[in-house]
Amino acid sequence: MTQNTKGPLSGILVIDLSRILAGPYCTLLMAEMGARVIKVEPPKGGDDARAYGPFVNGKSAYFASVNRGKESIALDLKADADRKIFEKLLEKADVVVENFRPGTMEKLGYGWETLHAKYPQLIYASASGFGHTGPNSKDPAYDMVMQGQGGIMSITGNEGQPPSRVGMSIGDIGAGLYTAVAVNAAIVHRLKTGESTKVDIAMFDCQLALLENAIMRYTVEKEIPGPLGARHPTITPFEAFATSDGSMIIAAGNDSLFIKMCEALGRPDMATNPEYKSNALRQKSQKKLKDEIESVLKTNTTDHWIAIVSKGGVPCGPINNIAQAIEHPQVAARNMLVDVPDGSGGTLKLAGNPLKMSAFPDPTTRRPAPDLDSDRDAILSYIGG
Repeated sequence: MTQNTKGPLSGILVIDLSRILAGPYCTLLMAEMGARVIKVEPPKGGDDARAYGPFVNGKSAYFASVNRGKESIALDLKADADRKIFEKLLEKADVVVENFRPGTMEKLGYGWETLHAKYPQLIYASASGFGHTGPNSKDPAYDMVMQGQGGIMSITGNEGQPPSRVGMSIGDIGAGLYTAVAVNAAIVHRLKTGESTKVDIAMFDCQLALLENAIMRYTVEKEIPGPLGARHPTITPFEAFATSDGSMIIAAGNDSLFIKMCEALGRPDMATNPEYKSNALRQKSQKKLKDEIESVLKTNTTDHWIAIVSKGGVPCGPINNIAQAIEHPQVAARNMLVDVPDGSGGTLKLAGNPLKMSAFPDPTTRRPAPDLDSDRDAILSYIGG
């Protein structure tokens, strides 16, 4: 069996019971870091994400995007024969990852207390909507529900407009990232102490943790933050500005950069304007300052002004669509678009691994996502039947 590229987690075996996005994203990151990840899927249909489009020759590219490089075995954890296979896997495993509703694993007889007693080496990681404690722990959760309840939707979009979700699944991806971080920390803890642990990650908690300065602004200023469109809540000028043919971002994050921006735009007078002498003053005059900046930018194109403002040493850039983003020269230079076989002779182009480590290679290709139960024979051989 072809193993994953060597990485810092080479030799680590992860049993992946998770499905759709949060858990699979965690285990994808672990596979990218060299772990062997075996997906345990229900026999009828497997991971729900296998039914999500877009499809290439009848196979889900959505599923492939977060399950490449893994292996699959179909097991019914309510059937005695399959439970025996699962328990043999647990004997060899370092980590088990699940994202069921709290209580599900206990009903199957595989809750943390049971597993920890029987497999003391096993790290148990759970990603759920509200975690395993608290009054809402048993509530169902999906990404958009968490974006709404966790406050992120309330600060996304434009003022006065209907609620907007973040344009990607920040609820699931955030939980997957935090789960991966915690699992890696648990592996280090086990190496140092011999003690395994339970990792309990709540999507709701993660949404709060990702709010950055919004919580601080509320607890300090006692004002409830709202949506600001493309504007930074506490730094000015730091937003999207209209040009003659579109928009661009200018991020003048301090007084020195503001002066450089004014000089680059040919408006040094703005830097000496008493209303703009400090960030606090610029915040108060944000609308007026934006109008002045745009009066200059609208005289020429986005490309023209990006060249001038960036030459002046001020962080700036275009607002790329997805096609433009993946065509950026940094993508090829950083290997951030990799080739993955689609299982039918073709190739998928998927996002690469942002975790670059000097000690390990970052190949331009990856193993495909597994078909349901495709690795049964090899896995059974591995555990001894």
